[in-house]
Parts: sequence; structure tokens; C-alpha cells
Amino acid sequence: MGKAASSNRSNLKREILGLCVLALAVLVALSLFSFNPDDVSLNNQSSEPQKTANLAGVAGSYLADILFQVFGLTAFLWPLVLVFWAVKLIRSPGISLPLLKIVSWAGLFLTANGLLSLGLGKVSILGGTFDSGGALGRIIAHTGEKYLNFTGAALLLALALLVCMMVITNLSWMEVSHGVSQLYFSILGKWQDFLKARRKKKKEEARKLKEPIPPLIVGQPAGPPREKPQVVVREKQEHFPFMDSRGSYVLPPLSLLENPEQKEVKVDRESLLANARILEKRLADFGVEGKVVEVRPGPVITMYEYEPAPGVKINKIVGLSDDLAMALRAISVRIVAPIPGKAAVGIEIPNSIREPVYLKDLLVAEDFSNSESKLSLALGKDIFGTPFVTNLGKMPHLLVAGATGTGKSVSLNSMICSVLYKADPEEVKFLMIDPKRLELSIYDGIPHLLHPVVFDPKEAAMVLRWATQEMEVRYRLMAEKGVRNIERYNQRVEKEKKEQRKKPSLPLTPEGEKTDGQGGEPAQPLPYIVIVIDELADLMMISARDVEASLTRLAQMARAAGIHLLLATQRPSVDVLTGVIKANFPTRISFQVSSKTDSRTILDVNGAEHLLGSGDMLFLPPGTSRLIRVHGAYVSEVEILRVVEHWKKQGRPVYDPSILEAKEETAEADADGYDEMYDQAVALVTDTRQASISMIQRRLRVGYNRAARMIEKMEQEGVVGPADGSKPREVYARKL
Repeated sequence: MGKAASSNRSNLKREILGLCVLALAVLVALSLFSFNPDDVSLNNQSSEPQKTANLAGVAGSYLADILFQVFGLTAFLWPLVLVFWAVKLIRSPGISLPLLKIVSWAGLFLTANGLLSLGLGKVSILGGTFDSGGALGRIIAHTGEKYLNFTGAALLLALALLVCMMVITNLSWMEVSHGVSQLYFSILGKWQDFLKARRKKKKEEARKLKEPIPPLIVGQPAGPPREKPQVVVREKQEHFPFMDSRGSYVLPPLSLLENPEQKEVKVDRESLLANARILEKRLADFGVEGKVVEVRPGPVITMYEYEPAPGVKINKIVGLSDDLAMALRAISVRIVAPIPGKAAVGIEIPNSIREPVYLKDLLVAEDFSNSESKLSLALGKDIFGTPFVTNLGKMPHLLVAGATGTGKSVSLNSMICSVLYKADPEEVKFLMIDPKRLELSIYDGIPHLLHPVVFDPKEAAMVLRWATQEMEVRYRLMAEKGVRNIERYNQRVEKEKKEQRKKPSLPLTPEGEKTDGQGGEPAQPLPYIVIVIDELADLMMISARDVEASLTRLAQMARAAGIHLLLATQRPSVDVLTGVIKANFPTRISFQVSSKTDSRTILDVNGAEHLLGSGDMLFLPPGTSRLIRVHGAYVSEVEILRVVEHWKKQGRPVYDPSILEAKEETAEADADGYDEMYDQAVALVTDTRQASISMIQRRLRVGYNRAARMIEKMEQEGVVGPADGSKPREVYARKL
């Protein structure tokens, strides 16, 4: 009886002690998880009484602060350890705690603290900043690094941690590793089976997708009933709002372009993190402290956002681009300092596998298909893989430069094809100048052309002079309508045409003219004119003065008239890209160049020398100095030919004869401005009782500019009255 009573008392004491330890574990957990750095503690003393946010009160705030200061992150293990011992006390009749176990528990905490301090340093815990391993870990890590360096200290502490865990758990690591390896191979086998089944399923789906009729057979009737649903689905996928027919013209379908190769480029997270650590270490070697806060992979490059420590100058980081390229074994490294809107520096590193960018991917994107502008340009994708579409009408002119073989011509073709996919010949006209006779000759014969592709530099100077005259004519037409740009002019013309349709028709003369003298031909909408020059340097070599003067006038004034310039050159020197030209071309694109000097000549800043080539470009938008890196779209010559043939089948180009007649017509007029056909024009106006530029142009078979000068001279001599908006001119002179 005595022994039983003694045993019961011993069990009761042990259970009470276990409950006390359990209560202590709960108290410690509450103290740690409700820690607030503003509470009173050893590090935050206050003479005035304050309300404590800690759930365990003032004692809890002191306890949590001490545990975090001494143990760091391992402080969160103390409640678990106390719960473990509380359960042992309550359930076990007798607890033996050998000295080796005690030493192992202590070693477990100390080695864990040391490893945390080595790997993480300072961390933020519930609003407060502490060493991740606490004071103990900091001492152990500092001592280890002093005598063994980082690697030796980490290996020694990891080994000690494993030994302590083996002693505490009584587990053989050989048995554990054997069990883990068996589990690994079992999971690996199942995963391989899953991948095989998935690949087989994808092959079946790909085989089914390849069965429909090829894209070129669009208008043919459907074949067997089995293939009919597939053709219908394809048409729905490839139709977009911008592909609707416009009058007698039909925009080219997307089936003319090749389907992009679906090449999945996987992002290796471990490789990205390794590069981030290399960046931090290499910059630290040069005395630049900081850390990589974000990694943003893209199709061609990956941007690492590096946040420098306070006091670090940005210029110091920018000058290390070549050293970082060598450390990362990269072709080149470009540094964006700083990233707009962020307190970080962008470090752009090329990907080991480059994802191609195709024009068809951009044309199906919402940014392009939903764009209402007829001058939308699909340039490529930005560094994050987002389609980049811009509007030539808002630039209003674009200068493209770069070294030979960097993707300049391909990008120029993708811009032209973008417009051909958006606008018909009644909406956009092209003037193409190609002194090299290589790149733009492929477009000869499309109905969008105002003139055959120009190869002669002297003839090109004449075409540019005609463009300046056309600009002045358009400004006079807009002034007559009381509008300020071509968009408002075309809207006014369409409105007048609708109003005129509502009026009753008038009888016609045998010549087909209206009898009341007030029915001059209605004005027609003006198309946009895009002047494409593939090699500006060749023009500047032969007729620099005339070319520069015409380009300057067009660049300064042609935007409102709907005339836009697209210039390209492979020689970015100051004698080609003069200060006058650059001042009037705020929007520029630079491909890879050989030196910083060329980059500054094009963009006024460095950076283009670090591009990768193959369509990699820097885009300078209008009204800002912030460069945008874009990976240009690829369009093959076969695809261009398909688009060109599509337009050629719909009609031949109607060339404007006044372009090359401008010089001849000028010579036909004497010093007093007399024109040999002027008397015929006056007779025609007084006979028909109407003064219309288009009527004189058609009846006398002269160019637009010549007919306009005749009307102006008639107005000066009092033959006809001044223009009165949409109303026809009044004829003052009597019939001759």
C-alpha cells in the first residue's frame, strides 16, 4: 500500500509538472506570435505607462524580445520543445535524460542558429528586425567565417546539425536515405509514365490539327463531311474586325502568314536565382552593396531588378556592364538606371534560349486588331513578352537606324505589312524610295503606290519636292473647309457627300456637267501618304541639300496634312543624321550599333551598343526620353510575297502623273506665270459655269498642281470668286 501511494504521488507530481510546462509553452507561443516592436522591452524603454499589444502582457513582450534577440528564428521552436517535454512528463512513467541527449539538444539549437546567420543575415520578424540566428548564431557564424570562411563554416555546422539530429531521434541516416531513394525512384517512375502518356496525347492532338485544308485553300468548298467542322473553326479563329472588306477591296487574311512555331521555352528558376546571386556577389566585389528584389523573365532577355544600398551612386553600377557580362558569360549586359517609377536598377541579361517573335502573333493581338488607326505598326514584343503596337500617325515620323545585319530591313517590312493589313488603297498611299534596289522592289505593283518604287536618287529628290507641294495643296483644301487636320477634313467631306445625296438630282448637259453652275464636283477624302526611304545615306550623298530641305519641311508641317515619313539608314553618322533631321524626328528606333558614339548619334544616349541583333531594338517614343526595348517581329519574304500578290489581284496601282510632271509643268510656265493651257481652262470654266480643280484636271488632262495654279490665277484676275467652304466658286466672267 505504501509503495502504491508513493507511486501515485509521484505520478501526480509528474502530471502537475507536465501541465505547468504545457502552460509555459502556451505562454511562450502567445508571447512570440503577438510580438510588437513598439511594446515596452529591453530595447524599447519608456518612463510613461503604455498599453501593451502583447497577449501575454509586459512579461510576454520582455520574453519575446529576449528570445528573438538571443535565438532569432529558432525562438519559434521553443513552444514545440516545451510541448514535447510536457507530453513526455504526462505520459511517461519515468524520464531518463542522458548527458549526451542534453548536449545534442543544445547543439541542435546552436548549429541551427549558426546556419541561419550564415545564410540569411538580418530578417524582419513581425515588424521588428533581428539577426536570423540571434546573438548566438551571429557569434557562431562570425567565428566560423573568421577561421574557416563561409564554405567551411557552413559544411561544419551542417555536419554537426545532422549528428545532433541522429542522436536525438536515434535514426540511422543510411536507413533514411535508403527509404528516401526508394520513394524517389517510385515517384520518378510514375512521373515518367505520366509524361509519356501526355506526349502521346499531344501527338494525337497535333496530328488531328494538321489534317485540315492548308491556309491557301480558303475559298474552296468544304471537302468530306469529316473535315467540314474543322474548316469552320479555323475561319472563326482567323477573322478579326480589321479584316472586314472595305468597298471593292478586301484586306488580306491572316492565313497568308505562316503559323508560328509553338516552341515552349521553360524558365529555369534555379538558373535565375543563381544569376541573381552572381550579380549580387560580383557587384559586392566592386564595392556596390544591394540585393536583387525581383526577376522578370521575357522571350529574349531577363530583367533583374537590383535595389542598391543607401549611398550607392547609380553611375558606379552603369559602368560595370562589361564586368557583369564576363561574370555571367553573357553576350552583353544592358543596365537601365534607374527603372522609371522604382527605386531599383534594371539589369538585362540575354536568355540562353531565345524565343522567336513572329508578325502573325502581333496581328492577332488585341492591341493591333482593336486599333482604329490605319497607320498602326506592329513592331514586336517588349522585354516581358507583351505585343508592342504603336501608331505612326501620332509620332508623326519615324527614323530607323542600325548596323548592317541587325534586323533593320525585316523590321521595316513588318511595319509596311502592318499597314497593308490595316488599310486599303483608298485610305493609305505609299511613296517608296529604295536607292539600294533590294528591299522595297518587292512591293512594286501594289495598288497602294502613288508612283513606282523609286531607285534613282535624283528622281527621289523630285518625289520629295512633289510631296511638299502636295502638303501645301492639302493645307489650302483644309483651310477652305475650316479644319485643322486630315481627319477632320475627311469627316467634313463625308458629311457633305451625305447631304448632297439627299438633294434632288439636276439635269446634265451633253458634256455630262450640271446645268445650274453651282454643282461643282464634291471633294473627295484624302488618303494618308507614307513615304518610305530605305537608305537615307545614299540620297544625302547625291543631293543632300534638296533632300534635307524637303525632309525638313515635311517633318515640320506634314503631320496635319496626313503625310508621314519612315526613314531608314545603316550609316548613323552626323553627315547623314544631321542636327536638323534629328530635331524634326523625335521618334527613333535604333538597332544594334558598333559603338557608343553611334548610339548617341541616333538616340542621344548610350545603350544601343549592348543590343543583341536579330531585331533587338531600342524605341524612343515621342515626347519622352525613356527608351523602350522591343524585340522585332520576323516576317519572311515568302509571307511578304503572299500579301503583295493578294493586293495585286484586286487591282493595279493608279499612279499620280503630277509627281514627275511637276518639273515639266514648272518649265512650261514663263516668268510671268503664263501657262499655255490657261486660256483653254478659262474657256472651259466660263462655258460650263463652274470652277472645279478636279474638272480642269480631268477635262484638260493636267496634273493636280497645275490645275490648282490655274484656278488661283483665275481668282486673281477676277474670272472666278474665292472659295467659300463647301460651296462651289462663283464664275464672274461671261462666256467667251
